[in-house]
Amino acid sequence: MHNYKELQIWQHSGKLVKKIYQITKIFPDTERFSLVTQMQRCAVSIPSNIAKGSGKSSDKVFIRFLEIAISSVFELETQLILANDLEFISENETKIISQKLEEIQIMIFGFEKKLKNQNLSINHES
Repeated sequence: MHNYKELQIWQHSGKLVKKIYQITKIFPDTERFSLVTQMQRCAVSIPSNIAKGSGKSSDKVFIRFLEIAISSVFELETQLILANDLEFISENETKIISQKLEEIQIMIFGFEKKLKNQNLSINHES
């Protein structure tokens, strides 16, 4: 088991949630129950799945939850692009958030690789 609160990917994705909530406040009211809700749910899903996976009994199961989290990153990235295309957010804001999403992607992939390598070395030692 891992302490999710100490994981940088959880910390960074939590900050991303705050940013998504801030930017979606300015979306038109007509988007309140569509794109706004979708973006917020995706953003919340990222740290939530990291936390949920960290409490599982094996790294193999944790990796599955990291895969769900990365799927939410890609989904949120798509919604961000759509929000920019619809001119709900600026090009600059889109770029800033996209960079944060890319950092989180890299961190998740790196952590997933680390967990897989640890399990390989443990299996080879047995």
